Amino acid sequence: MIEADEGMNKKNPHWGSTLDEFPREEGVRDATRAEAITRVVAWQLRQVMKRKGMSKTQMAALKRTSRARIDRILGARGNVTIETSQRAASLVGRELRVEMV
Repeated sequence: MIEADEGMNKKNPHWGSTLDEFPREEGVRDATRAEAITRVVAWQLRQVMKRKGMSKTQMAALKRTSRARIDRILGARGNVTIETSQRAASLVGRELRVEMV
């Protein structure tokens, strides 16, 4: 029984990094976080549009852009800038807040 307890205190050599450690170890932490933030903002925008009954076509007309561009913004694909996200948020009556913590 003592041997089993001692074995449980040792780190398993077959375990790798944790989910939190992996992006940092791979050198993609910042890019991964930026992608996640972009996806969250896109999801929030879709939710507000849905509550307001606003279609992608209506959003495109308000933003004076193409429906394809709205698809890219809402799908968090391509280079969606903070400025683009702020403009989209203001069109649905919201404000985008960005802060450093």
